[in-house]
Amino acid sequence: MRIIFMGSPEFSVPVLDALVAAGHEIACVYCQPPRPAGRGKKDRPTPVQARAETLGLSVRHPVSLKGAEAQADFAELAADVAVVVAYGLILPQAVLDAPRHGCLNIHASLLPRWRGAAPIHRAILAGDAETGVCIMQMEAGLDTGPVLLREATAITAEDTTARLHDRLSQIGAALIVTALGRLDGLAAQPQPEAGVTYAAKIDKAEAEIDWTRPAVEIDRQIRGLSPFPGAWTLYRGERVKLLGSELAKGAGSPGEVLDGALSIACGAGALRVTRLQRAGKGAMDAREVLRGWEISPGDRVGE
Repeated sequence: MRIIFMGSPEFSVPVLDALVAAGHEIACVYCQPPRPAGRGKKDRPTPVQARAETLGLSVRHPVSLKGAEAQADFAELAADVAVVVAYGLILPQAVLDAPRHGCLNIHASLLPRWRGAAPIHRAILAGDAETGVCIMQMEAGLDTGPVLLREATAITAEDTTARLHDRLSQIGAALIVTALGRLDGLAAQPQPEAGVTYAAKIDKAEAEIDWTRPAVEIDRQIRGLSPFPGAWTLYRGERVKLLGSELAKGAGSPGEVLDGALSIACGAGALRVTRLQRAGKGAMDAREVLRGWEISPGDRVGE
């Protein structure tokens, strides 16, 4: 099929690779414009642009698709379908209608749960037992379109947003190839009204840990915000990001270090920090950090 691919972050790259590997013709790749990044603040292309250029594909990164000229340029590509995954711009109706089969979105949740910007984070934060990927026929509403295919995956006690992100990206890549191969025979299922939730964008204010909360909730917070923005706490005045955790045995006053393995008491129960990042340093497993940084039982975090 002749496809317009629309995506920007790392999550979208395996999807582009899968479409190319399946033999589809990529008429053009749309992504967000390069933006200043790094210490030198030089313009850096999105991961999708970098990959597309490596593959020798045509790339466009308009600031908006609302103008008549941008919409005409899109329509002139005469695509069979547009595949959209974490693109970053709202698609006007004229763009949605331009390809012969419309625009298909790869959404990282089991719709109608977690429509919106941060479905992977929110699924972990909420303690969901499973999530997945939906291939959705796009319409004007926010992730409201009918679903063509879906695939679920369990959320394990070890899953962070980073780990789940990578798994869902691979699921989405395989699922869109399947959907395109069966497109004429797939029945679009309208989303039910019951069960709609919205995955609001993550606010950095959500990242500070309140040790008076139950361990199970703090564990979800740590895993759900890893690697970005990273749940954090204070220890001896230093802000420390906690990037991995597991539930542990033990009890004490909230924020009390319980043992030499970095188990910490919470409002109910305890958790063990398994990965962390000190200010100005890289992320490391907790056992490596503890070799050079003394944190003793009875110490307190969060103060």
